Amino acid sequence: MTMIRSELTVDPSWPVDATTRMNRMYRYQRHIYDITRRYYLLGRNELIAGLAPPAGGHVLEIGCGTGRNLVTAALRYPQARFYGFDVSTEMLTSAIGAIARAGLGSRAKVAHGDATNFTAQGVFGQPVAFDRVMISYSLSMIPDWTAVIEHAIACLKPGGQLHIVDFGDQSELPGFARRALRHWLALFGVTPRDALEATLSQIAVRTGAGLSFDRPYRGYAQAAVLTLPARRAA
Repeated sequence: MTMIRSELTVDPSWPVDATTRMNRMYRYQRHIYDITRRYYLLGRNELIAGLAPPAGGHVLEIGCGTGRNLVTAALRYPQARFYGFDVSTEMLTSAIGAIARAGLGSRAKVAHGDATNFTAQGVFGQPVAFDRVMISYSLSMIPDWTAVIEHAIACLKPGGQLHIVDFGDQSELPGFARRALRHWLALFGVTPRDALEATLSQIAVRTGAGLSFDRPYRGYAQAAVLTLPARRAA
């Protein structure tokens, strides 16, 4: 365990309160996280299936947690390289272990970083431009979630894609089920981003990007793919 933790470099240039808070939450949960979350973090496999990065492409996950998505995607797309970062060093410890067990150390890299204020150079020590960025059930836990989206788009190549899945508005679920779910999520500091579609639509208009948006599982989840134009707007 000490060896794994020594591979993490914590950036001292931004406040540590988020790291402390998330570490407190996940210090023990991380050991059962993947087993329990498979039942209610719906749509993650569909997101990964839709990534389809180009040969030699670079894929970033913002809020990579235990590394579950990174490992699954790296095994599915052996021609691509994968990067992930998270604010919780506890979760990153699990991610490093998962990557090592899968034999993906040469193609997958994780680091400590702040989703609202990052650059590839700052987090990974190299100026990577990404073909795909994925954000899975992280926006609902980050207060300044629109900043996360803006930073994600800024690190994409022209023609690159941002893939998002998160809790939806549950609009097609019975009222009592929606109220119960929202109350339960709030206990863990999770707030579904009901304005996600409107926010992405505004960005698509501004950038000339294409946008597909879906609300699977009767609105339990929301999933989006924002595709930047092949050439940046002047």
